[in-house]
Amino acid sequence: MAESVELPGRLAILPFRNQVLLPGAFIRIRCTSHTSVKLVEQELWQREEKGLIGILPVRDAAEMTSMDSVLSQGVASECGERSSKVQINTSDALKVDGKNHPEVIHWHKRGVAARALHLSRGVEKPSGRVTYIVVLEGLCRFNVDELNTRGPYCTAKISPLEMTKAEMEQVEQDPEFVTLSRQFKATAMELISVLEQKQKTGGRIKVLLETLPLHKLADIFVASFEMSLEEQLSMLDSVDPKVRLSKATELVDRHLQSIRVAEKITQKVEGQLSKSQKEFLLRQQMRAIKEELGDNDDDEDDLAALERKMQSAGMPSNIWKHAQRELRRLKKMQPQQPGYNSSRVYLELLADLPWQKASEEQELDLKAAKDRLDSDHYGLVKVKQRIIEYLAVRKLKPDARGPVLCFVGPPGVGKTSLASSIASALGRKFVRISLGGVKDEADIRGHRRTYIGSMPGRLIDGLKRVGVCNPVMLLDEIDKTGSDVRGDPASALLEVLDLEQNKSFNDHYLNVPYDLSKVIFVATANRAQPIPPPLLDRMEVIELPGYTAEEKLRIAMQHLIPRVLDQHGLSSEYLQIPEAMVKLVIERYTREAGVRNLERNLAALARAAAVRVAEQEQAVSISKDVQKLASPLLDNRLAEGAEMEMEVLPIGVNNHEISNTFKISSLLVVDEAMLEKILGPPRFDDQEAADRVATPGVSVGLVWTTFGGEVQFVEATAMVGTGELHLTGQLGDVIKESAQIALTWVRARVADLKLAAAEETNLLQGRDIHIHFPAGAVPKDGPSAGVTLVTALVSLFSQKSVRADTAMTGEMTLRGLVLPVGGIKDKILAAHRHGIKRVILPERNLKDLVEVPASVLSSLEVLVAKRMEDVLEHAFDGGSPWRQHKIRTKFLKSNI
Repeated sequence: MAESVELPGRLAILPFRNQVLLPGAFIRIRCTSHTSVKLVEQELWQREEKGLIGILPVRDAAEMTSMDSVLSQGVASECGERSSKVQINTSDALKVDGKNHPEVIHWHKRGVAARALHLSRGVEKPSGRVTYIVVLEGLCRFNVDELNTRGPYCTAKISPLEMTKAEMEQVEQDPEFVTLSRQFKATAMELISVLEQKQKTGGRIKVLLETLPLHKLADIFVASFEMSLEEQLSMLDSVDPKVRLSKATELVDRHLQSIRVAEKITQKVEGQLSKSQKEFLLRQQMRAIKEELGDNDDDEDDLAALERKMQSAGMPSNIWKHAQRELRRLKKMQPQQPGYNSSRVYLELLADLPWQKASEEQELDLKAAKDRLDSDHYGLVKVKQRIIEYLAVRKLKPDARGPVLCFVGPPGVGKTSLASSIASALGRKFVRISLGGVKDEADIRGHRRTYIGSMPGRLIDGLKRVGVCNPVMLLDEIDKTGSDVRGDPASALLEVLDLEQNKSFNDHYLNVPYDLSKVIFVATANRAQPIPPPLLDRMEVIELPGYTAEEKLRIAMQHLIPRVLDQHGLSSEYLQIPEAMVKLVIERYTREAGVRNLERNLAALARAAAVRVAEQEQAVSISKDVQKLASPLLDNRLAEGAEMEMEVLPIGVNNHEISNTFKISSLLVVDEAMLEKILGPPRFDDQEAADRVATPGVSVGLVWTTFGGEVQFVEATAMVGTGELHLTGQLGDVIKESAQIALTWVRARVADLKLAAAEETNLLQGRDIHIHFPAGAVPKDGPSAGVTLVTALVSLFSQKSVRADTAMTGEMTLRGLVLPVGGIKDKILAAHRHGIKRVILPERNLKDLVEVPASVLSSLEVLVAKRMEDVLEHAFDGGSPWRQHKIRTKFLKSNI
């Protein structure tokens, strides 16, 4: 037990994070950090039983706010002038617990001297790191006068806080101390009696209570309780024995009260359990009485109905045995039991799943399927042909397990509706599973039933909703699944889309195998790149490019306008949108690969027409009292200046004639002025490229995005500087490297391109180059801007503008070769939408022009380039600047 010891003037300090060691208490610690191992080795291991160290509490910065008020009061009331002389900076930073980064901690001003009762040394394998296990005993309090670092650990200049024997004898004669001692002893004895009844212990504590001084026993008693850090520090700061006894009495009494409250709660719970057992026996007797009387219980009726439903579900034999076990378990449970509802919901899911129920497929008529695809979708010839091939195989072999089709294309090109058309052609039900933003594997495989709120995965839930085991299931936005600590949904889809594995798909909630081999899976995505390669390997990718302006016009006239009119309660007798106006909407208000924005603009026109029709129908009133008018429709009109003419109709006019009258008066034909009034000023202009390329240093590139092809301007400028290259526009690493390659190529060919005078060989001498990709909020990356960057730099240094009607794409090497790139069809369609007339492509991309519609190619001049010099030759009006210089030189020599 703690005894009086003589403390040295300086002690090695071992910090205790958010923990306090009180005098007389024991603690076992494991030292693994470099600092603590060195301290134990030098101060305890080498000095053996003579070794003493100081235990000083340290607090995190987050703990300071909640504790400052409590600690400041305790320190101020007891320390007096002694604490004000301490030379410690409470903001000192120290690496505690071997952390590599400094963390701001706060040292407490008082600690406890401790000695080692037990030391054991060990070596971790295979790292060879030395560790110590130390059992420490708190001895006495001390005050820190000065804290500094010596070697790998801290030391402190200390002053003892314990009273001398004479001072303690004087305190023990104080009447207040005597009263506090009696209160503490009485409370402690009461606590020991309670503990003896509960744990059959307390004899050793009674001996301590009779032998040790009460001011020391207070620390020992309190150290065994669970206390907050504030209370531990407050007890540590209690140097005055009277204050220490007062706080210890309060803590012991609180611990005693908490034990009594726990006993009351335990007794109450045991009483409730006995009550539940009594209710169970009474319910069993009531059930027996009702069976004798022939009065069946409602719960039993529900369970019987559930059992009949399970029998008719057509489960496989192994799953039926599993369901029977669950049902027997449910029958033994009471409705009030916690697991009753979850078991019942699980059995209802087993009964609702379509184990054998399937859609009766119609006899496939390929001509009818082709007509259906043509009526639902305009264009997309290659895609439709692939779907017809898929259906033909299904017709010849109905049980064939064909590939999983994955439609990849920009938004609004008809990917989802194509999957719905496949279901209609096969005569199967259609279910859509949205995977956009899914990051939890449980969304695919389901949650385990052990979790609260568990549910099956989206696939099993979709099959339950559709009610058949062979639907066409659309996995929408499969490229937008993510992954985090909850798992990877894309990896879970590997089993779903594998034709050899999905016949025994295991949902975690279902916990029995389910056959997905009869399901026809179709997936959609905007991009194929984010899809993991193993998952992409299980699907056949079918790309859906964007629509041309002519295709959009036909889609609008045949599909969008009738649908928009129907959605707004209109017809062609109320609103007419001429073909020329639809073409203006496409050219001036939409530049997209799909047709969604086009449909939104048409809907805006329909809403304006709906407002006009609704106002006219409200303003017109029919008088049924007027009779015997000579002209049924034109005899009477309102005075001039009225908002509209009110036609007085005789009773003999039939409803059809009245309806036709209204329709004629409400007809709205859209013209160019109405377009600008409703849709606002045009958003796009064909002169944009010409205006932006008019200045030297600007070129036009073609890029591919998730929304299809786009036109990308590249701007370059020079300024006074030190020869640095600046890149802006939220660019990725690949495009930054392309810019560096482009600048290097141009600098290496200064003389050939005649971009500087003969004496100037360094283009960057005394100036910086800044290259910017407009639309800085949009991230950009990829290698296809290489030729565009070179063209912009040559235009800048030669001060010659690039042709405004020319756009280009292609990757270039450091030697000037032009390499092929992807997305050629989308890029050419984007150039066509923006009014570009000439497109420069890599020579090896000529084969990709087969996919471009003939109507688009006929309106464009496609130029091919094998080397960078070919690109420059096509990009500038009159040819490349270096070619012009050679021709001019030859002409001068011939004249001479």
